Amino acid sequence: MTKPQILSAAARGGPGTDALIFDACHAGVVLRAVLFVELVLGVAVLFLASSPAQWLGRLAWLTGGALPATLAWLLAACSLKHILRGARLPLQCIAGVVLGMLAGLLACALLTMVVPDDGEPRWIASAASGALLSALLVAALVLRARARTPAATTARLTELQARIRPHFLFNSLNSAIALVREDPAKAETLLEDLSDLFRHALLEQGESASLAEEVQLARHYLAIEQIRFGERMQVAWQLDERASGARVPPLLLQPLVENAVKHGVEPSPLTALIEVRTERRGARVAITITNSLPPRALASEPATAGNGIAIKNVRARLKLLHDVECDFSAGAQDGRYRVRLSVPAA
Repeated sequence: MTKPQILSAAARGGPGTDALIFDACHAGVVLRAVLFVELVLGVAVLFLASSPAQWLGRLAWLTGGALPATLAWLLAACSLKHILRGARLPLQCIAGVVLGMLAGLLACALLTMVVPDDGEPRWIASAASGALLSALLVAALVLRARARTPAATTARLTELQARIRPHFLFNSLNSAIALVREDPAKAETLLEDLSDLFRHALLEQGESASLAEEVQLARHYLAIEQIRFGERMQVAWQLDERASGARVPPLLLQPLVENAVKHGVEPSPLTALIEVRTERRGARVAITITNSLPPRALASEPATAGNGIAIKNVRARLKLLHDVECDFSAGAQDGRYRVRLSVPAA
């Protein structure tokens, strides 16, 4: 055998232990921060306005100062990303609150420039308001970061690892035993693929993996199933090398191609086709897994909808990693089942 460590669970070098809790460099964070500040302003103005027209006018006036200040806060927070990385959580939170105070002062200055004769500038109130709003935003960022840590995602990953089902292992070993005398080279290849698959599944996974790594894992899985189903299973790969560096959650493709085998190949007495396609489109990478569905009249067993564990798990972990910057869709159409997802290219 060319790979002596069968089912080795030795951990790879993962990402550094330093974590950035106070991280505002995401489109989803920017969108939610702006909406949150506008919501707070809208509620506050209700106490000052006696009519809808007055409410709208005052809200527009306050937005003229609050929106630039909020964007400045987000820009400053994102610019400090590398400086704050590795700092203790209290220091990161204090930095966020201090930036909020400065943003509040900026908003007050902008509003004073717009209406210079509106009385004395309320510097202290503006600084306090900015600090309070930023403290709430930082608290939300802390909760978001904790949801993305390995401790919080272990259950999701373990659930997927458990989906490399025991009967798949038994079927693979039985196939290898049958090939030992008939075709030793093919048996060796099967065991090597099985070793790589389980080694990857048993490793301590980080937050993300490259798309190239996930494609290689899916190749190992489908190569094993190819020996089991023979000519009944056809696999077509259309891979864009420019997409290989995209970051995705670990164990992303394996459960999706497993679903394709389970629902497209196993119940079909005819030849079934599985297509895996990756494509880079500008700053986005599209990944598509398609499998043919057997005609109901010819299916060897009744079609089952399944419980959607893999689909729900993959969708949830994509949201954790890429937030609003990812797209995910899945469904059957014209005798084929297609899973399509889109993530940032870098």
